Amino acid sequence: MRAFHLSWVAFFLCFFGWFGIAPLMAVVRDELDLTKSQVGNIIISSVAITVIARLFIGWLCDRIGPRITYTYMLILGAIPVMFIGLSNSYESFLIFRLAIGAIGASFVITQYHTSVMFAPNVVGTANATTAGWGNLGGGVTQMVMPLIFALFVSLGFLDQQAWRYAMIVPGVAMILCGILYYRWTTDFPEGNLKDLLQSDPAFLKRKNDSKGAFKTALKDRRVWALFLIYGACFGVELTINNIAAIYYHDYFNLDLKTAGLIAGLFGLMNIFARSTGGFLGDKAGLKWGLKGRVWLMGSILFLEGIALMVFSQMTLLPLAIGTMIVFSLFVQMAEGATYSVVPFINKKAIGVVSGIVGAGGNAGAVMAGFLFKMENLSYAEGLSILGLVVTGISVLSLIVRFSEADEKVAEVELKNSLEDKAMELSPA
Repeated sequence: MRAFHLSWVAFFLCFFGWFGIAPLMAVVRDELDLTKSQVGNIIISSVAITVIARLFIGWLCDRIGPRITYTYMLILGAIPVMFIGLSNSYESFLIFRLAIGAIGASFVITQYHTSVMFAPNVVGTANATTAGWGNLGGGVTQMVMPLIFALFVSLGFLDQQAWRYAMIVPGVAMILCGILYYRWTTDFPEGNLKDLLQSDPAFLKRKNDSKGAFKTALKDRRVWALFLIYGACFGVELTINNIAAIYYHDYFNLDLKTAGLIAGLFGLMNIFARSTGGFLGDKAGLKWGLKGRVWLMGSILFLEGIALMVFSQMTLLPLAIGTMIVFSLFVQMAEGATYSVVPFINKKAIGVVSGIVGAGGNAGAVMAGFLFKMENLSYAEGLSILGLVVTGISVLSLIVRFSEADEKVAEVELKNSLEDKAMELSPA
């Protein structure tokens, strides 16, 4: 449970640093005199490098364990977060934003760590909860960063100085969390990877057996279907995190703090929505097996696409807020449902599969970013097109199938985990 709580706190802080600048972009845009196309390039840069980082970080977790990987991620990732304030031009800001995007790979470490720590009957709920509470950082930062900015302004700093100093706060928090993660977590329930490789022959054999699984995972079309599916839910969430504040600021003529508070409602649904998706995935798995998890994932993704198209048509502020919240629920439930499927694709390469699917989220955000940099396309029109794409991608859930042997193995594992739970709960 220490790994559970520290992994979501770490992901929360990475998300906070990753999108800390997003609600302040209206100030940055005015100071650096950015065009819509340049803002679009910055949005793309914030998620582009994460595609590569997520592919690499899953492999790294398999090699050195999630504990050391997360420690490095938090401490090294804090550097560009704090130093983005040194930017004085579009080009330098773009480079720092690109570097910050690497910390988005923290998601893969979070999912890897909970996948190896929890039993099959609850792994979907555990994965969804740590990711959901971590993603909550994307909503909280929309609300809190404008307040931190306002605090520095109240202390006498100019707007051009205040946003720079505000970004130091999430960076310092990430460094502190990295130290705690190193001291208080282990790689596996049995202990740390390095110690287990030396003391447990069975664990070493299992580790060696997993080496060929990397290529197998790359050849599995289900992995790439989930890559696209996750792009259609998490990719959409990243996109909304990047544009929501500036969207409400421009289209509804709201001030920075109000726009940030409303935009933050989107991310706040992560308190329970993503966990709900994972929980429902576990319940569907109990009743209908692995195919039940997949059916649930596809259905929620389809509803997400419909809700996004409805949200894009709203011109009255109350209706825009209401439909955004409904849309947000489906986005985050789809993410949780997706990662209730991921741990069952390839047990020997959980890190690789998690990394590839996680990278799909950022690849989706990159593709969506091109919609929002076009000068002749409004944000509302871009959101409508995005909704159509999401609805179409939901059909790819039909590709994610499991053999009878896989279903049988999952059923046996589930039965064993339920029996273990019953024994723990029974009186001595």
